[in-house]
Amino acid sequence: MYIVFLTALGVGGATVVGALMGFLFKNLSDRFGNMIISFAAGIMLTAAVTGLILPSIEYGGDYGVPIAILGILFGAVCINLSDKLVPHIGRLVSDGKIGEGSDTLHSVLLFVIAIAIHNLPEGIAAGVGFGSGDPSEAILIASGIALHNIPEGMVIIAPMLAAGISRKKTFILALITGISEVIGTFLGYFAVSVASAILPFALAFAGGTMLYVISEEMIPETHSGECGFGVTYAFLCGFCAMLLLDVIM
Repeated sequence: MYIVFLTALGVGGATVVGALMGFLFKNLSDRFGNMIISFAAGIMLTAAVTGLILPSIEYGGDYGVPIAILGILFGAVCINLSDKLVPHIGRLVSDGKIGEGSDTLHSVLLFVIAIAIHNLPEGIAAGVGFGSGDPSEAILIASGIALHNIPEGMVIIAPMLAAGISRKKTFILALITGISEVIGTFLGYFAVSVASAILPFALAFAGGTMLYVISEEMIPETHSGECGFGVTYAFLCGFCAMLLLDVIM
């Protein structure tokens, strides 16, 4: 339980670390920022497949593949619905719901909820990983998510500052979004601890949420501008780096 607690703090704290780095490097070029996000996407893809989906098939036995497919699709649908119900960070800023002159309690709360809901499934994925009984594999998954959270924390700082949110409030928002991942980690861990029978489905569900985030948000964002081949190779490097860590650990 102690290692789960430390992992939860690490996953959530990575967003805050990224936010602090965002204050220092707020003039980060779009090209470099996209390469960082792409590298993190490669890491998350490896973690989703080797740390969540493949173990789901293994623990599911004779029904491992159908359970994994169902879990992946269900996880993707759930996070897709949350995306429909709560506007994404980019849409909130572009629609002017958060910006200069609109710093109301309602708009700030909406902004916090939007980011927190998008981060919650990642925390759940980290917590579910501990249900497999292999702490090293779970830590590997959590490490991949944490590495993704650092550039994510860096990227969200600039739009918030540009939208007119104060530096203090921006940091508090980043802290709250990190807390949502801590909560998600414990939710995932306790869910598979209480009912081990749901472990195969839970692993695939967590993997599906990560695949959705990679495909729907991370990859399109990195290819939205003049990115060249850099982001593609950054993605491949992230993927290979996580494979190497998987072998070492």
